[in-house]
Amino acid sequence: MATNHLVLSGTITRSRSFSSPAGIPHCVIMLEHKSQVYEAEMLRNVYCQMQVILSGERFNSITDKLKTGVDIEVKGFIALQRGRNGHNRLVLHAENVELKT
Repeated sequence: MATNHLVLSGTITRSRSFSSPAGIPHCVIMLEHKSQVYEAEMLRNVYCQMQVILSGERFNSITDKLKTGVDIEVKGFIALQRGRNGHNRLVLHAENVELKT
């Protein structure tokens, strides 16, 4: 069986909410992650930005709190998404979101 699970924490840099034509609520955020980790016994600065998608009514209670500057931790799975420009990117589909205050 294949495993696809990612936990990522960071700061929200963009956020927008909308409903699909089928009426499913979505919140799309850009999450900026900065940390330091040891790799090959040396400290390395790590930085990335990843789009996170929260889909469904179960996130309605938290969506209004997901604004620029808020720190969160997201657990979910990654999937390939093709942008309008034709470029592929990995996107994190949230299964759980925690506010970090």
